[in-house]
Amino acid sequence: MIVCCVMLYVVDDVVRGVTVLDNIMYVVCDESSTIRLYNTDTHSPLDVVINVKGMKDPMDIVVCRDDRQLYVADWRYCIWRVSVSDCTYVKWLLTESTTDIFDVTALSVTSRRLLVTSQWPSRRLRQYSTTDRQLLRVVELPQYVSLVYHGVETTRGTFVVGHIGTSQDVLQTAVSELFSFVVALKS
Repeated sequence: MIVCCVMLYVVDDVVRGVTVLDNIMYVVCDESSTIRLYNTDTHSPLDVVINVKGMKDPMDIVVCRDDRQLYVADWRYCIWRVSVSDCTYVKWLLTESTTDIFDVTALSVTSRRLLVTSQWPSRRLRQYSTTDRQLLRVVELPQYVSLVYHGVETTRGTFVVGHIGTSQDVLQTAVSELFSFVVALKS
C-alpha cells in the first residue's frame, strides 16, 4: 500500500533551506535576511519572523535539537546561530579568515556536531563542535568529485555525500559514503 500526503506552504521567494523543530518549520529564502516560521499542524505562516540583521544570502538552515539553536549558512560570509527560544542571533563562524576562505553551500547537524559542505575553493566537508566552534575535522573528497551538493554524518561516523563526478565519469551524479581511517604509526 502506498500512502501519499500533500501539505501546502505558500512561500513567495526561492526557498533555500527548511528545518523543523517541535511543530514549527523554519524557512530561509534567496537573498533574504529573514527566517520565516510556519505551523506544521495548520500549514499556515506564524505572525513571527526572525530578522537577522546582516544576513545576506542564506543557502541552508538546520536546527540542533540538543541546544535548540538554528544554524544558517550565509553563502560566502558566515554561519549564523539563532536561538529558537528568544530569537537572538550571532555571527557564529566566519568563513573568511587570514588562513582559510570557503563558501558554505549546505549544513547538517548530528549530536552537537555541525557539518559544513563547501564547494569552493575545494570540495570538502568541515565538521565543527556546536558547543565551542572548534574545527573537529576536515574531510577531503576524492579528486574526481567535481561538485559536492550536500553531506551528512551517519550514526557510524561515516559521511554520505551527494556529488557530481565519479571515477568512471566526470559528469555522473552519485551518492557516496566516505569512510574515515585512522593510521597508527609504530614508534
